[in-house]
Amino acid sequence: MPVLLAVVVAGMSVQAQSRPPRKPPARPAAKAAPVPLKTITPEVKCPSLIGMGIQTVRSFCDIPAGREAAQGIVITLPPHTGPGTLTFDLHARHVYSEDEMKRGKAYARYRAVVGVLTMTGELLDRGAVDAEFRSATDLFDRIGGGAGPGSLKAVAPAGREQVVITVPAAVQQVSLLGETLDAVTPAGHETAVMPGRPVAIVSNLLFEYRPAPVRR
Repeated sequence: MPVLLAVVVAGMSVQAQSRPPRKPPARPAAKAAPVPLKTITPEVKCPSLIGMGIQTVRSFCDIPAGREAAQGIVITLPPHTGPGTLTFDLHARHVYSEDEMKRGKAYARYRAVVGVLTMTGELLDRGAVDAEFRSATDLFDRIGGGAGPGSLKAVAPAGREQVVITVPAAVQQVSLLGETLDAVTPAGHETAVMPGRPVAIVSNLLFEYRPAPVRR
């Protein structure tokens, strides 16, 4: 019996030694860190640049009415992964008159609606601003480089509404166009908008996005 037991044990030992060692379980591949968001001032083609604000040091641009994307403010966006976010400040377009202020007839009320379109004419979204003017304190800023007192321009932004637009990944250019304007000014009540006529003012254009991977 002892001899038989030794043979069995020896056989089990040889069998155990002939088995390949077990490999440790494979670890899951580490996920690549997401590309961080980036915010830039996009390239802007402004058909009618009003000028620079004396307080905010912003560039202010007229938004023209129209239906053709090429006639609006064309904004070129960098390649982006997934949707990006375009933001801008929308202002009513007021023409300031010192004479009307002195005569107590300076009150004005505005509602302007603008659209953001792709260059093929697809509407992405709209933005609107409502503003009232009674005195110079209702102006968002004054614009330098004019012939008025203090070298200020008569045209000035009134009110401020931040507009947020989602831009699909495949879109790298958009156009900002005026759609409607309802204005009550000392000159009367205006609702009709002819193509090319300024509807509102835009400033502080920003684009937040995830940069697309660089192709090699």
